[in-house]
Amino acid sequence: MTLNQYLELGKLNTLRADRLTPHGIFLMAANGKDVLLPQAYVTDKMLENSLIEVFLYTDSEDRLIATTLQPKAMLDQFALLEVVDTAKFGAFLDWGLPKDLLCPTKLQKTPFKIGEKHFVKVVYDEKTHRLVASEKLGDFFDKKLKGLYLHQEVNIIPILKTPLGYKCIVNDRYEGLIFHNEIFENITIGEEKKAYIKTIRKDGNIDLTLRAIGSAKKNSDATDKIYQLLKENNGIMPYNYKSDAELIKEVFSMSKKEFKRSLTKLQEENKIEIKDTGIYLKNS
Repeated sequence: MTLNQYLELGKLNTLRADRLTPHGIFLMAANGKDVLLPQAYVTDKMLENSLIEVFLYTDSEDRLIATTLQPKAMLDQFALLEVVDTAKFGAFLDWGLPKDLLCPTKLQKTPFKIGEKHFVKVVYDEKTHRLVASEKLGDFFDKKLKGLYLHQEVNIIPILKTPLGYKCIVNDRYEGLIFHNEIFENITIGEEKKAYIKTIRKDGNIDLTLRAIGSAKKNSDATDKIYQLLKENNGIMPYNYKSDAELIKEVFSMSKKEFKRSLTKLQEENKIEIKDTGIYLKNS
């Protein structure tokens, strides 16, 4: 581990143990600033001059404090968080630390209610010098698309279901959309996935697809998936060319067109037999 030069609020810091006290350990950065790691997080392995990785935030009295716990999201990161309490000035979200994260009323799209889960970004409030949550994500997306290209594999986090499809965060910086007709698997809000860039729009938005671009690879992936599922199901599955498209989507996570094309390929390779009662793996 290398020693951080400065104390970075909302991020992981590697700091040197300077003084051991009954209240905890005072950790010091190379620039001379120190911060308390409360006794509750101190272990026997934490000795003077040892390097300790901690997360820095402010306590209920706005004092800088360290913890060895890691929140569900750090500064500039996104997360789906549950509302645990509300007040006139905002709502409190469980982000995995003893002190809940405040989402001010002005940063909520609609009033939060206890028990709801909202997708937010952890940001720094310049006025209060605190970490807060914001549900208004539009201002945080970068419209200047740098280093992106068609068919590129990207990391996405679905954040909202709309009539057109699912809005997503792309590579933690950009805004993207997966249209409903591009989805052949379950989508969970807040769950990170891989996707591929289908279109890059002039307005800075991105159209996405969950399937690798390129017919040869898509066909190969679909064929391999059907073959593997047959092996996992003792060589028999009750589907064929006439099966319902929605059922195919649910079971195989692909369109009926891909399914039929893959069945034909497997049959031509003499790997399966197709009957009215289903698909049968040969030599199974």
